[in-house]
Amino acid sequence: MKLLSVFTALVIALSALSVSACAQTQLTLSAKCAAVINADTLGVLYEKNGTTRHAMASTTKIMTALLTLEAGDLDSRFTVDSLAIRVEGTSMGLREGDIVTRRALAYGMLLPSGNDAANAAAVSVAGSIPAFAELMNRRAERIGMKDTHFVTPSGLDAQGHYTTAYDMALLTAEALKNPEFREICGKRSATVEFGRPPEPRTLYNSNKLLAMYDGCIGVKTGFTDSARRCLVSAAERGGCTIIAVTLDAPDDWNDHRKLLDCGFGQVKPYGVRIEAHSAEVVGGVSDNVSIVPEGSVTLGLTETERRSLSVRYSIPEFVYAGVEAGETLGFAEIYLDGRNVKRLPMVAYESIERVIPPEGPFGQFIRLFTGGAVSIRGL
Repeated sequence: MKLLSVFTALVIALSALSVSACAQTQLTLSAKCAAVINADTLGVLYEKNGTTRHAMASTTKIMTALLTLEAGDLDSRFTVDSLAIRVEGTSMGLREGDIVTRRALAYGMLLPSGNDAANAAAVSVAGSIPAFAELMNRRAERIGMKDTHFVTPSGLDAQGHYTTAYDMALLTAEALKNPEFREICGKRSATVEFGRPPEPRTLYNSNKLLAMYDGCIGVKTGFTDSARRCLVSAAERGGCTIIAVTLDAPDDWNDHRKLLDCGFGQVKPYGVRIEAHSAEVVGGVSDNVSIVPEGSVTLGLTETERRSLSVRYSIPEFVYAGVEAGETLGFAEIYLDGRNVKRLPMVAYESIERVIPPEGPFGQFIRLFTGGAVSIRGL
């Protein structure tokens, strides 16, 4: 009986060690809903009603800006749709007849949170606001946002327009992969051109956390009467990126400082070992080619994630000669609990030239069965 009691106590102690730092400290938050994730792995580090559906106000513009930037043709000028920009709430200052670019509209969405910018971009990309909302929902489905439905590109309150803190964190992790999005959302101010004729205008970011939290790289504020104060933030330290989301949070700035601290307390940078390989070369001056990783991989991981990390390689058994140094010959796939989190190209370490087969019938036979070249050593 004593042995059983000791074993039970040990199990309880070990379980306590596995509880996140956030849970142990019992975070006091103003937010109704909150979530913190590791951007590298999408692992949940903390949540409070993280999968509860809620209105999200202008954090909606994360999706709108992402789709706008992905649509391309960012610097071509066009005239804004006069009906689209007639919208209440925050604005980048568009007027009827203004000439603008999609890039400028992305700045207008992510910095001053312009509802006019979001609507103008939606019409530019999809032809109408309802059509753009369909694009938003299709993209949300691909990202894995299972409890989200978009109705407006601006985030103004509308029936059926909702998300969860966790879904918004997933969206943000996806958006931060886009270099233009990442650059724009982290700027405290920017000068863009629009108007009739276009002229330089300075836009200012409403996200105070950029100046309040060390390493903050964005992302988006939001407020409506229904959603109340909403905030999505991301911060980067030592190669680790943490994403925090709060919905209906009266004291969101302080909430996010706590949540980001919580995330960084659990995630540390980890250099993943990627091994070199080799493949047989057919028809070359060398019989083998070394295949090495293109660069290195550092991921932010929790201790638990490190233990479940694995690397799988897709490397050919042989290649035909004519290989150039740096040419991609395969991939290293990094998995976490069976889910792919990173893909790194594996490249040729050196160039391998072809050896031309001899002339005549025997040479023709060799060309037919070796892809046009063969090593003299093989003759």
